Amino acid sequence: MTAEPKADSHRATTIAAASIAIAAAVMAIKYVAYLVTGSVALYSDALESIVNVMTAVVALIALYIGSRPPDKNHPFGHHKAEFFAAIFEGAMIIVAAVVILLKAINALRTGVTIEQPGLGLAINAAASTINAGWAWLLIDRGRKWRSPALVADGRHLITDVVTSVGVVVGLALATFTGWLILDPLLAAAVAVNILWTGYRLALESMSSLMDEAASPEIERRIRAAIEANGNGALQAHDIRTRQAGRALFIEFHLVVPGTMSVYDAHVICDRLEDALEEEIEGSQVVIHVEPDNKAKIVSGGVVPL
Repeated sequence: MTAEPKADSHRATTIAAASIAIAAAVMAIKYVAYLVTGSVALYSDALESIVNVMTAVVALIALYIGSRPPDKNHPFGHHKAEFFAAIFEGAMIIVAAVVILLKAINALRTGVTIEQPGLGLAINAAASTINAGWAWLLIDRGRKWRSPALVADGRHLITDVVTSVGVVVGLALATFTGWLILDPLLAAAVAVNILWTGYRLALESMSSLMDEAASPEIERRIRAAIEANGNGALQAHDIRTRQAGRALFIEFHLVVPGTMSVYDAHVICDRLEDALEEEIEGSQVVIHVEPDNKAKIVSGGVVPL
């Protein structure tokens, strides 16, 4: 691993630790909004913030484990630990949705009384503003540093922001119209929305655990780098990729003239590895060298050199 990925790992861990403090602060603010108003919708918002604290802690642990270097029992590293964190976050979102639904159903049965709605909305809006800014930062840095745990945490917070906006609008309508039933109905709608978000997040993470290939855009960049730096070889084929946290594993077969020396073939491989690792930060490249009689008919899966 190069110095830059190590630096990215350290920065990702630092920002994950800060997420715990941010999530705890937002949770406290939203819970105060619920206590002030007694709104079920604001209660649902506060409950999701409790989940934010839990998932931030799990994300930090996953980033710490994922940044550990390869060892005897894990020769390819611990990168996939971050995907487990994302799955846990998806599960926690689903749990929160179920609890909110139960609270909303109970409120529909017993009725709702909302007190000091203006103050409660102002408090909730302040918490949502903090969450929106932090969610943007997590997703931006997570994508830049290829951290599934940070991206998952950011997406979760985006869900929280959307939830809060819906809560503010619904509670305002309930206050101005006097239709207090809108409060628990909104909470139920919020629960269904975050239930779907949790399901998608868990599904995406499980797909990554099953060695999902890199995106078409990254694969295009890989092929372009091979084509631009494969001088002396004949073709590259059977290009395969798999994403594991911040690491991207790249494998392919490189066809060279049968009379080429091992030394010359090794020089080409070194050049290709350096080019790919510079183009795709954090990539780990394995090249299998073959003689010219192993060349394949040029097709979509073959890079002529």
